[in-house]
Amino acid sequence: MAEQAIPLRRTLLANAVVLTPSWGALVILYGVGELSGRATLIAMAGIALLTGLLVQRYLGTLARFARFVGELSDEREPVMPRLSFAPATEELATAAATLAVGWRRQRASIDNLAASAQAIVDGLPDPLISVDRQRRIVRTNLAAVSLLGAVGAERDLSTVLRQPQLLAAIDALLETGADGNFSRADQSAVELALAGPPELDLIAHLRRLPRAAADGSLALIVLHDTTALRRAERMRADFVANASHELKTPIAGLAGFIETLRGPARDDAVARERFLGIMAEQADRMRRLVDDLLMLSRIEQHEHARPDAAVDLGRVLRSVMDLLQLKASSRNVKIELGFDPALPPAVGDFDELTIVFQNLIDNAVKYARPATTVKIAVRPVGSDRLAVAVSDEGDGIPATHLPRLTERFYRVDTARSRQLGGTGLGLAIVKHVVNRHRGRLDIQSSPGKGSTFTVTLPAVR
Repeated sequence: MAEQAIPLRRTLLANAVVLTPSWGALVILYGVGELSGRATLIAMAGIALLTGLLVQRYLGTLARFARFVGELSDEREPVMPRLSFAPATEELATAAATLAVGWRRQRASIDNLAASAQAIVDGLPDPLISVDRQRRIVRTNLAAVSLLGAVGAERDLSTVLRQPQLLAAIDALLETGADGNFSRADQSAVELALAGPPELDLIAHLRRLPRAAADGSLALIVLHDTTALRRAERMRADFVANASHELKTPIAGLAGFIETLRGPARDDAVARERFLGIMAEQADRMRRLVDDLLMLSRIEQHEHARPDAAVDLGRVLRSVMDLLQLKASSRNVKIELGFDPALPPAVGDFDELTIVFQNLIDNAVKYARPATTVKIAVRPVGSDRLAVAVSDEGDGIPATHLPRLTERFYRVDTARSRQLGGTGLGLAIVKHVVNRHRGRLDIQSSPGKGSTFTVTLPAVR
């Protein structure tokens, strides 16, 4: 431990305090004639010299003790200094060292408890936010960071969740009356929606603690994701409404043909064969409709869960081309793929991306004019995304229809769509799969020239 010079002012002041009694006694003895002037001066000089030496050593001991205590307060572990000249300070230093060891152990225990508490909070599946009496954020868990992004401490809750009904509920929870006591119930629940994509439906459970925690937390907010439940409820309602509308016509047709076959056409073999062929077409149409509805239902239920597998887009597109090659040849349509093997894989789900491009390429083949080419081009977008464009040379789509193309059962030409075997759900399926992949679907079309559907997906870095 390096020695430091003792300030002169402190040395002089200490010597003056110690010398005052002895010098005072010598002055009194000189005044009453017991000591001569010379003897008094010699005695005063001797006492001052001896006192200076003793005070200097004592002040050095106190300085070492002060430095030792200062290093203990900085949570260092200094070597115990030699304080033999001042036994009392040595005892104090020993007591301070013991106290510091106990404090460090207690601090380590507190830190371990805090880390354990945070680990437990981080292990909760639902996002959790704690706020203080001023509605400032004190603590969050990993689920909250994943949902809302990094949240700095001491920020007002409104900077993270701009939900008036939630803010009003937390203000009511923390409201106090004239007597300083809380005036409302200690818990409540609020339904809210977070803008997407994808949009999330949440229930915020609010709970006020009996007293403020050590970190200042006074109220807890737990966000429970009800997106899947709400979506399932909406899908059930939509399924009943849309399916009943779409199935009404083929069912009515089947019922009419059955009634005809039981009556006037009972013995007419030619009519029977023709009607059975039409009935088979209507039954196949209903099967396709139900298959697409079930597929859309499965995709929507998991739309909020982002896939994370690496997918080779070249493999996906080539498999879809092989599947649709026969259909394209029957319409005298050629399919061309432009793909650079050096491009990185996309982040997604192989089967769902196959569904996306099967729908887009199938539509391009169906609506392309004969003796034209459907072109598929893959290109990078920036450093972390890939764009797949499917272009046809068909009749195109009027601009007024473009915003609604991805709605369920929306058709630009209803009769032509049904004639070509469409259910009106293909682009709705594409939209929801792309949303689940955190991608984007762009549609460009020029009447009389054709359409281009571009899917942008995240790429593996």
